[in-house]
Amino acid sequence: MSEIINKEKVAQLRRVYHGKGLDEKDVKSDPMEQFEDWFEAAVENNLVDANAMTLGTANKDGQPSSRIVLLKGFDERGFIFYTNYNSRKSNELDENPFAALCFYWKEFDRQIRIRGEVDRLPREESADYFKSRPRDSQIGAWASHQSDYAENREELEQRFKTLEEKYEGDDVPLPDFWGGYVLDPVCYEFWQGRPSRMHDRIVYEKNNGNWEIKRLYP
Repeated sequence: MSEIINKEKVAQLRRVYHGKGLDEKDVKSDPMEQFEDWFEAAVENNLVDANAMTLGTANKDGQPSSRIVLLKGFDERGFIFYTNYNSRKSNELDENPFAALCFYWKEFDRQIRIRGEVDRLPREESADYFKSRPRDSQIGAWASHQSDYAENREELEQRFKTLEEKYEGDDVPLPDFWGGYVLDPVCYEFWQGRPSRMHDRIVYEKNNGNWEIKRLYP
């Protein structure tokens, strides 16, 4: 066991939260508007990777997995992200379309958890977004057999180089195996860190098409 980090020292890792508080009487009636307020604050304060979110999925047997992905849009339909349709996350979404998102902005002591059902975006919308990506990212989408085993790093780099030469002077087309998803939320939880671990947790739950706002114990 390392002398620098051991189980006893891990147990002592903690900090004091200094959030200003969150009251169910003060939040927006629409959770997407409340999300937009918090998200804009994160962006305007130049937080690193403000659009990074944990995406949790599960397969048909209920075995979960999670990873960080980037939010690439949100509107009345929900929360949008893009990926390889042959990846583990996509295979799990094919088997079980229900997923969860989690945003965490430690500078504000804030966290947002969101649950809902996920569906693929229209092909045209994925194509428009793909065209907006940097060219190297477009080629990278073609080069990666995402979530498959690779022999070594050189194999990936050689695939990238070959595709770079293939599309030299031409537009890089949208791969058939790549595109977007949108998560349609049915539940939000807004968490505001407070001193003494007396955190605020405000939850929105959809009931017959309407949002109900409640407080949870921390």
